[in-house]
Amino acid sequence: MKVYLSGEIHTDWRERIETGAEGLGITFTAPVTDHAASDDCGVAIMGPEDDKFWHDRKGASLNAIRTGLGLRQADVVVVRFGEKYKQWNAAFDAGMAAALGKPLIVLHDPEHAHPLKEVDAAANAVCETPEQVVDCLRYVLTGKLPG
Repeated sequence: MKVYLSGEIHTDWRERIETGAEGLGITFTAPVTDHAASDDCGVAIMGPEDDKFWHDRKGASLNAIRTGLGLRQADVVVVRFGEKYKQWNAAFDAGMAAALGKPLIVLHDPEHAHPLKEVDAAANAVCETPEQVVDCLRYVLTGKLPG
């Protein structure tokens, strides 16, 4: 199974899922999680821009290739909404996953349930911890409950 891990890049949630899912035969992919590399990839590869808008546009367009491939190739998409920043890109990825008909697992803290109610309504599962995501993936693959 291929799982695309989208969303915030400031905590260890991806590593916790990958470690917890060892032995399940899951291949994980993700966007570039080095914030500076993600922001500057366009100008680093295609040349500098004086205008910040075009600087960001080059990076966003290049990152969209990776994100689009990851979403289309995934069997399941997991989207993490973190606490520190508003992840507009995560909301976009969740919407794209839903539009592509991909099974969607959303991960966020309980206090974000209200602002994410529409995203949660589109999800197949809504989790509060990376370990719950692992339990969902294990159940999907094996039919076994945690514990």
